[in-house]
Amino acid sequence: MIRTADLDALPVREAVPALVSALDAHGAAVLCAPPGTGKTTLVPLVLAGLLGAGERRRVVVAEPRRIAARAAARRMAWLLGEAVGESVGFTVRGERVAGPRTAVEVVTTGVLLQRLQRDQELAGVDVVVLDECHERHLDADTVAAFLLDVRETLRPELRLVAASATTDAAGWARLLGDAPVVEARGVSYPVEVVWAPPARPVRPPQGMRVDPAQLAHVASVVRRALAERSGDVLCFLPGVGEMARVAGQLGGVDAQVLQVHGRTPAAVQDAVLTAAAHRRVILATAVAESSLTVPGVRVVVDSGLAREPRMDHARGLGALVTVRASRAAGRQRAGRAGREAPGAVYRCWSEAEDSRLTAYPSAEIRIADLAAFALQAACWGDPDASGLALLDPPPAGAMAAAREVLAAVGAVDGAGRPTPRGRRMAGLGLHPRLARALLDGAAALGARRAAQLVALLSEESPREYGDDLAAAWRAARHGSDGYAPRWRTEARRLERALGDPAGPSAPLLPEAGTAPGTASGAPPRDPRASNPGASGAPGPGRSPGSLPDHAAAGLVAALAFPERVAKAKGGGAFLMAGGTAAEVGDGSPLHGAPWLAVAVADRSSHSASARVRLAAVLDEDTARAAAAHLLTSGEEVRWEDGDVVARAAQRLGAIELVTRPLRDPDPALVRDALLDGLRTEGVGLLRWPQDARALRARLGFLHRTLGGAWPDVTDDAALLERADDWLEPELSRARRRADLGRIDAGQALNRLLPWATGEAARLDELAPERLEVPSGSRIRLDYTAEHGQPVLAVKLQELFGLAETPRVAGVPVLVHLLSPAGRPAAVTADLASFWQGGYRAVRAELRGRYPKHPWPQDPATAEPTRHTNARLRR
Repeated sequence: MIRTADLDALPVREAVPALVSALDAHGAAVLCAPPGTGKTTLVPLVLAGLLGAGERRRVVVAEPRRIAARAAARRMAWLLGEAVGESVGFTVRGERVAGPRTAVEVVTTGVLLQRLQRDQELAGVDVVVLDECHERHLDADTVAAFLLDVRETLRPELRLVAASATTDAAGWARLLGDAPVVEARGVSYPVEVVWAPPARPVRPPQGMRVDPAQLAHVASVVRRALAERSGDVLCFLPGVGEMARVAGQLGGVDAQVLQVHGRTPAAVQDAVLTAAAHRRVILATAVAESSLTVPGVRVVVDSGLAREPRMDHARGLGALVTVRASRAAGRQRAGRAGREAPGAVYRCWSEAEDSRLTAYPSAEIRIADLAAFALQAACWGDPDASGLALLDPPPAGAMAAAREVLAAVGAVDGAGRPTPRGRRMAGLGLHPRLARALLDGAAALGARRAAQLVALLSEESPREYGDDLAAAWRAARHGSDGYAPRWRTEARRLERALGDPAGPSAPLLPEAGTAPGTASGAPPRDPRASNPGASGAPGPGRSPGSLPDHAAAGLVAALAFPERVAKAKGGGAFLMAGGTAAEVGDGSPLHGAPWLAVAVADRSSHSASARVRLAAVLDEDTARAAAAHLLTSGEEVRWEDGDVVARAAQRLGAIELVTRPLRDPDPALVRDALLDGLRTEGVGLLRWPQDARALRARLGFLHRTLGGAWPDVTDDAALLERADDWLEPELSRARRRADLGRIDAGQALNRLLPWATGEAARLDELAPERLEVPSGSRIRLDYTAEHGQPVLAVKLQELFGLAETPRVAGVPVLVHLLSPAGRPAAVTADLASFWQGGYRAVRAELRGRYPKHPWPQDPATAEPTRHTNARLRR
C-alpha cells in the first residue's frame, strides 16, 4: 500500500508540477532541492507515473555511489509498499535487483556509462535523472555528455533532469540547452556552529596520511558532542582507515559506533538508515553528505577533511589524496544536523581557517587520471572529446598522457580510435590498466586467478592486509571480514565478464624479440624461455594455475602498472621505471626484494620518494615482459658525476639493466655531453687566466653600454648558445673534462669580437684595459663591478691636477681614491666636486698619518706624484 502521508510530507512535492511542465516544454530541466526534500525518491516515482493516473514511463536514476543507489531504491519501494525489484529496482556493479515490472531503476553512473556504450539509444528508457550532479564525479560528467549527444542525434524525446542539492544551476542549464531551473524549498531546522580547533597545531595531510593527533582530536570532539548534546552523532572523516582509527578511540562511549562508507555491508547500511532506540555515533565518509538520509542525527562532527583523486602525470602516480573539504561540502555536512530538528555542527577547525577554504570541490575531470575517460570517449566516437558537452573541458596534458597509456596497453590505434581489444577493455567496467592486467594476466594465469588479483587491485584493501599483494590475496581468500565477501563478488563478476581470455585480440605479453616499443639493439629476453620457474609467464610444460602466488601477483601488478616496476637500490629503496624513487616501510616483507611491481604508492609534495602502499615481489624477466614497451637499447654519452661517461646501455624506462663502457663514442654525442657539462657547472670549466677574465668583463661593459655589435658574454647561457662561434674547433676535439680545462677562454672570446664591422679594432679605445693617470702610471680598470661603472683604484696623490673625472665609452669611471698605503680613502664619480669639498676631510684625517707624502691645500693645481716629499726634493 502506498504510504501517501509520507509522500505528501516531502517538500519537493510543491515543485513537481513546475518540473513536469518544464520537461513537457523543453525535454530537460535542472532541479535544485535541498537535502531531505525528496528529490531522489518522490520525483522519479512521479515521472514514472507510479503515484497517480499519469502516463507510465521508464525512469533511470543515476547515483554517484552504490550505497546511495541501493538506499534510494529501498526508500522508493518502501514508499510504494513494495519489495525492491518490483516497480522499483536497482543495478550496481555485480548486483542487479529488478524485474519485468520495474519502472524506476536506480543505477550507478558507472553502470549507466556501460549501458550507453552497449545501447546508445537507451531503448525503452523515457527519463534519466542525474542525481547529485554537483559532486562532479568524472563518470557523472561523462554520462551527462553522452546523454546530451543522444538527445541531439538519436532521441530528442529522451528527457533529462539534472538534480542536486547545491549546484551550478546556471552552468547545468546552459549545458542542457538553456533548460529551465526548478527550485524546491526545503524544510530545515537551525544548526548551531561550534568551532572546535585542536589546542595545538597538527600536521596538514600528506598524500593519504592524516596526522594521528588530528584523528585523536576528532575523537575527543565526538566525546564532547555526546556529553553536550542529545541525539545521534554523525562524524565525517576522509576514509575507511581514519574511521577505523577514530572508532578504536571511542571505546567505552555510551553509544553504538557504526561505520558507513561505499563498501559498507548491506546489513550495516540498513542499520544506519533505520531509526534506532539507542544512541548512535555514525562515522561516515562523503557518502553521507548528500546521498543518504540518516534518521536520528542531531549533531554533526566535521573533521574538515575529504579525499580527492590526483594524478601526477610526470611520475605516472595516480591516487586518492587527503585535502581540506570545501566550504560547500561543509554546508552540506552541517545540514545533516538540521534535517529533523534543531541541531549543532562541531567543526574541527577555526572560524578564521574557514574563510580560506575553497568554495567548491574540484571537478574530477580537472585533476584525475583520464585514461578511462579517454577510452570511453574513443569508444563513443570522439577520441579527443572535443565534441562532448562538458562543464569543464579535459586538460590537454592529461588527455595526452591518457592516450599514451591507452596506446601502451593496446586499447587505441595510432589515430586514437579504439581497437577491438580496447572495446573489450571498455566493457569490463575497469580502469584500462586493470583491464589490460585482466586480459593478459588471464592468458598467463587462468581466468580465476587473474580476476581475483584484479579485484584486489580495483578496490582499496584493508590496511591490516599489509603492503604485500600476495599476502593480501591470501588474506582475502581466507578472510571473514567485511571486505572479503565484496572481493569475492567482484572477482566472480570479472571472471564471468572475461569469458575467453584471448577474446577478440591477442594479449600484449611479448614473444622473444617482438616487444612493442623496443629500440634497436638486443631484444628483451623471453621469460617463458629463459627462466620459466621464476617469471610471470608460465614456461613450457607448466600450467597457468601452478605459478606461485607471489609470481602471479607480481605479473598482474606489473601488467597493470608497467611504469611502476621497480628495481632495488638497497636499504628498502627502489627506482621505478617511470623515474620515481620509492621506499617500502621498515619491517615490510618487501624490504629485501630485488624487484617490485608497485600497485599503490603515494608521494607527498615534500618527499623525494614515493611510499609503497601495495606491491608484489617481481623478477627481472617478468618486469621486462610486462613493461616491454619501455625497453630501450643504445649508446649513451652524457655528463655525469663531473665528467663525460660513455657506455652502451639497455634500460627499462629509467632503470639501468645492462651497461658496458664505449671505447670510441660518437664525437657528436661527446660534444653534446661536454656542452651539458658546461651548462651544468658553468664556463668556469674552461681555463680563465687573468687576461681572459678581464676581456670578458670589458666586453660585458661594452655590451651593456653600447650594445649593437658587442656580444653578451657575461651570461653563461648566452655564451653557450653561441658555442659554435667561439669554442670551435677546440670543443669538437675535446673528449673529457680535462680537455675543457685546456681551452684558453680569452683566445676563444676573441672570436666573438665584431671583426666584420671593424669595431673590434676599437676595443682598446672604447674599453681600455689600463688608463694612464696624471702621474704617468697606467692603472688597470676593473669592469666587474655590479653597478656597471668601470672602477679606477688609484692613490690620491697620483690624480693631483686632474679636474675632470676620466670617461670610458662616455661613461665616467668610479674613482676609488687610495691612501699612500693603498687603503680606501674615498670614492667619487665627480673629481671636481671632490677636490672642492671631500678632499679637505680626507686631508685632515690622513696627513698626520702619512706626513711624508704631499697634502697640498689646492690639489686641483698641485703636481701629481707617485713619490714622497723627500723623493720629490731630489
